[in-house]
Amino acid sequence: MALTTVHLMRHGEVHNPEGILYGRLPGYHLSERGHAMARTVAAHLAGERVPTTPDDVEPVRHDITHVIASPLQRAQETATPIAAAFGLELGTDERLIEAGNYFEGMTFGVGDGSLRHPQHWPRLWNPWRPSWGEAYKDQVARMRAAIDDARRLAEGHEVVLVSHQLPVWITRSSFEGRRYLHDPRKRECSLASVTSLRFDGDRYVGLSYTEPAADLLPGANKVAGA
Repeated sequence: MALTTVHLMRHGEVHNPEGILYGRLPGYHLSERGHAMARTVAAHLAGERVPTTPDDVEPVRHDITHVIASPLQRAQETATPIAAAFGLELGTDERLIEAGNYFEGMTFGVGDGSLRHPQHWPRLWNPWRPSWGEAYKDQVARMRAAIDDARRLAEGHEVVLVSHQLPVWITRSSFEGRRYLHDPRKRECSLASVTSLRFDGDRYVGLSYTEPAADLLPGANKVAGA
């Protein structure tokens, strides 16, 4: 059977000085650091990263044959340098879009955020669905359909799908057989991270998680305890 890898990538850092829960709103683009993250992941996948220590693993050029992104600007901007690194045309798939959320366009929190207002509280009654947005099972259904199509498209090779944190994490949970209810603070899905699903034919055989742009994450260069 053909061995195929589907890389689920989260977009890079977004320019969002107001701290808005931007969701599916248009116009939210990558910050300067977000663009640097995208270029770093592109270089990593293309095998262009320069080893920094004698023990560093030699870079390997991945066998990427397709790059497909969510239609939202931040995902498109993240995917663009990856497609360019492999000389590919960037594809778009609506099924990779961010999860729908009632709190879109608001700040989210107890202090000055939307949670201080009682009219929003009924939206929080059921974390299993969740009651504040698109059902987890619906996110998994559309993401897995996109993954299946991408796997067939790139059969025997590798494909990059650029999406968003919650859809990627919930989809990973479905492959690993974990329940969907979770603590958002414990998601292993940092900015510009890559969750790689491996398939033997149409059979899922495992996954790995990497952070090629870890050095660019907020706070990465801070001294411990500072």
